[in-house]
Amino acid sequence: MSAATFIRELRHNWKTIGAVAPSSPALAERMMEASGVWQARRILELGPGTGALTEAIAGTMPHEADYLGIELNPTFVEKLRPRFPRMRFECAGAQEYDFAQALSDDGKFDTIISGLPWTAFPRCLQEAILGNVLPHLASGGSFVTFAYWGFHQLPAGQRFRELLHELTHGVETTRVVWANLPPAFVYVARKA
Repeated sequence: MSAATFIRELRHNWKTIGAVAPSSPALAERMMEASGVWQARRILELGPGTGALTEAIAGTMPHEADYLGIELNPTFVEKLRPRFPRMRFECAGAQEYDFAQALSDDGKFDTIISGLPWTAFPRCLQEAILGNVLPHLASGGSFVTFAYWGFHQLPAGQRFRELLHELTHGVETTRVVWANLPPAFVYVARKA
């Protein structure tokens, strides 16, 4: 997806995009390593945006895996569908999406990868999203998201990490990916 599309959408929808640039290939690679996407049967991506992480998922996931991307921005969804034709994208908020549609056999997602701007959200929205998403994560599955280095020490960043600790088995962090704008690291939370 073009940088012009990203900048145009950022200008019009800055409150929901929450990034200054698409995720770098180095951050995408770190997220693939942390998520175990290469062995997942069902993958959920929250906020695929311009497809920077989606491209890494498509290149890493098993051919027979099922993928669902939930994206709030309709322009991004319209551009993602033809670019990744074997992947499913829905235009919705993750806090309200009915996951029973995607998991018709009462299955669960093996991994959930998030590109959402968690620290830009109020706690009530963080809780609503995680409360709707985490029950659909398989036992032993991983929830993977990233945080911008430095921003994680702000009150909103600390609040999000505490919430992850409350709702999951535990939270690990990876090394900082300096080749990202801004530098970021990955949170890995596991479901007990």
